[in-house]
Amino acid sequence: MNEMTRPVADVMSDLGVQARQASYALANAPTETKNLALSEAAKALRADINGILEANAKDVAKGKEVGMSASFLDRLTLDADRIEAMAAGLEAIAELPDPIGDIMSEWDRPNGLHIERVRTPLGVIGVIYESRPNVTADAGALCLKSGNASILRGGSDSYHSSRAIHACLVKGLTAAGLPASAIQIVPTTDRAAVGEMLKGLGGNVDVIVPRGGKGLVGRVQSEARVPVFSHLEGICHVYVDKAADADKAKAIVVNAKMRRTGICGAAETLLIDRSIAQTIGKDVLAALSEEGCSIRGSADVLALCPAADAANEDDWSTEYLDSIISVCLVDGVEGAIRHIATYSSSHTESIITEDAAAADRFLKEVDSAIVMHNASTQFADGGEFGMGAEIGIATGRMHARGPVGLEQLTSFKYRVHGTGQTRP
Repeated sequence: MNEMTRPVADVMSDLGVQARQASYALANAPTETKNLALSEAAKALRADINGILEANAKDVAKGKEVGMSASFLDRLTLDADRIEAMAAGLEAIAELPDPIGDIMSEWDRPNGLHIERVRTPLGVIGVIYESRPNVTADAGALCLKSGNASILRGGSDSYHSSRAIHACLVKGLTAAGLPASAIQIVPTTDRAAVGEMLKGLGGNVDVIVPRGGKGLVGRVQSEARVPVFSHLEGICHVYVDKAADADKAKAIVVNAKMRRTGICGAAETLLIDRSIAQTIGKDVLAALSEEGCSIRGSADVLALCPAADAANEDDWSTEYLDSIISVCLVDGVEGAIRHIATYSSSHTESIITEDAAAADRFLKEVDSAIVMHNASTQFADGGEFGMGAEIGIATGRMHARGPVGLEQLTSFKYRVHGTGQTRP
């Protein structure tokens, strides 16, 4: 699946140059123009549904041929409803407020200068993702609405599907009078293309966003020469405090672990205040077992739940992405904070308590991208935050942190208005 006749490095270099040129047009494009491109792309998706399904059938057939697992085949497979969801997603992004040009803050100086901090695009965003073809539409649309050009590199598993979806995005761009190169897709499955993107394409890529498993994200984080918005793992914790409401504790813990076990916001470790182990703790463990969750616990947890297996040191830093949870008893909120500081991946943590002081301390001292009080970690999602679609979750401490939506795909500049001032 390589339609190129030129060296990969040359082709990728050209993509970078074209993206940079397109980024200038996008940075100054009116909101109405960007929204028109998105709505026209949505129309194209609906109009070309048969072509997209034919392309997807090739990818699915190849997946079955190579023995792809049922869960990965499900992620890869498109149908009419999923294509409609993609189209509706583009329209939903068009409805979101345009962040570009927003005045984030402004103030006057004693010398009469008026200063504004104004939101601007990042420039060119490289998105590297795996088998979900819908990411092509989501990522391209988010970058477009935030005024950024994008270079998309989907997985080889979804090669044909992603190209068919990308063609619809290009139709939207051209219908709105925007450069077709504003959203580009890498025209090869050669892994060398990823390496070129990670080098920055001669300074033409401003940030990389990986969407995929630990192997992909780990490679991007270790090799990228440009900033990366990502998280390597979602080792999320739920702490049941001694002042927890019993019913809330059971409902939240079961939901945080079992609603969808394969997402990055699923709870992987449960911490229980030692003082309530025989009461609320025991009931919560029973509720998890009843839902089919396997428990791996410390020695004192095994006494509470005979069906549990003994945890080892690796369990506290394992992202199971399955119906498995590690459980540990801790000495109050201080013990929970200490455990999280040692083992967390800085993604999402939640405390269940009716004690306002304990909640405040947890929210203040736990240094993760998302911290919650009396809520399931499965709410760690840009859509659930009211931000619309997201391109991923970032756990770094610079720039974007938590859900990466439209605002997180922007930077800012200062506009200074004077009336003839000179500096003495």
